[in-house]
Amino acid sequence: MEANVISCTTWVKKGIAAAVPKKIELRPDELEKIIKETQGTLNNDDDSDEEESKTQSNTEKKGESSTVGIDEYNFKDYDNESGNMYCHISNLATFDASGKDPLITNDEEDSDEEDDIIKADDNLVLFGHVEGDASILEVFVYNEREESFYCHHDILLPSFPLCIEWLNYDPTTPKPSNLCAIGSMTPIIEVWDLDLIGCLKPAYKLGRKPNKMKKQKRIGHRDAVLDVSWNHNYTHVLASGSADQTVLLWDLENGKPVNKLGPFNEKVQALKWHPQETHQLLIGCADGLVELYDCMNEVPIVQWKSLGEVERVLWNHYDPNYCIISTDNGYIKYFDVRKRNPLWQIKAHEKEVTGLSLSTSCRDLLVSCSNDGVIKIWDIDSPILIWEQTSNLGAIQCLAANPDNGFVFTVGGDNKEHNFKVLDLMEIPAVRERFVKRVASKNLAKSRQETMDVTEDMENMEI
Repeated sequence: MEANVISCTTWVKKGIAAAVPKKIELRPDELEKIIKETQGTLNNDDDSDEEESKTQSNTEKKGESSTVGIDEYNFKDYDNESGNMYCHISNLATFDASGKDPLITNDEEDSDEEDDIIKADDNLVLFGHVEGDASILEVFVYNEREESFYCHHDILLPSFPLCIEWLNYDPTTPKPSNLCAIGSMTPIIEVWDLDLIGCLKPAYKLGRKPNKMKKQKRIGHRDAVLDVSWNHNYTHVLASGSADQTVLLWDLENGKPVNKLGPFNEKVQALKWHPQETHQLLIGCADGLVELYDCMNEVPIVQWKSLGEVERVLWNHYDPNYCIISTDNGYIKYFDVRKRNPLWQIKAHEKEVTGLSLSTSCRDLLVSCSNDGVIKIWDIDSPILIWEQTSNLGAIQCLAANPDNGFVFTVGGDNKEHNFKVLDLMEIPAVRERFVKRVASKNLAKSRQETMDVTEDMENMEI
């Protein structure tokens, strides 16, 4: 059964994306060169991984008898599949003497060029999408005022995307950029420019596989990258957690890891930088270990042990003394980082809690989702369940909150017919009644403060 799954998602704030994204138009000779380089890279990767694959295969055979569960999407053998991940692009790219592709018969200009323009009140929504053998980064435009939501452009990825993180750091320019880092089934992290349409290569990569022919040593991880987290305070730092049981801290200025945390006892599945304390990183592992780590002094500050594998970790950005974790056995736990035991824990779902996200504008509003296909909304101040619904998205894989509207979320699953949606919580009466006053009172207090500031400024003005 071929996969059709939204594996990861995130948002881009309004006003970040370029109003008119640049279109990459390659000459025929440039395209042919890229195709040849890509084929060469694939062949080198196959050669360099052959020995590791044999070792891994032997290890897997030894552990087959103790393996529990079903690998529904065949993750284990993903990189060993014989299918061409580039969909045989070399066979499609042919050119005649005039330098034109004979397969293209319509030379008319695109009548939908206006759709390429991104307005100031547009959000971008990013989806890691796998359909059959194709791995794709899809860039959607969401406009709340116009009630529009459509795919703006997409990017072909070399491997199954597992995690995605927006960032604005580009080492080639001092100006903030519009980028996203993607971790996948390979050890290489790719950073793509979202303001480019038609690009075939990432803006830059983090990591490198070993190559005996070129006498190149490995840089970075040795296995799949399961999560990435960008440090908003030190914008040149990105953390990555891997199935190789380590965490790497990358200096984006030179594209190299500057620190390695671990090895841990199991794969590192979730990461999140502290919103204020620049050196503190929250780490969640498959053995149930949750650790708040001081990356400057290279010591753990506090550790907790959960009975299930850690699926997600999350800071309460309204009060960063608290954090939230979810597990593969359906639990959500709430911790005070100054204490050893959780403040509370609830059996939230029947299966893995794969999505965990706080509202960006409404305190205590938490959304969770699971492989059981259920979406739930919580008031974590109590904690109490406010609303739940079984979705038609299949086994839900990911969840993300709109940074500009705390009642809007994206959800992605594995239903072949319908695997993602934008969820507007204001359409749910129980949620609206419970939380809208909190946002209103917050906005009213902000408005009053702004009025006081203006009044004080007027009093101090010299006429």
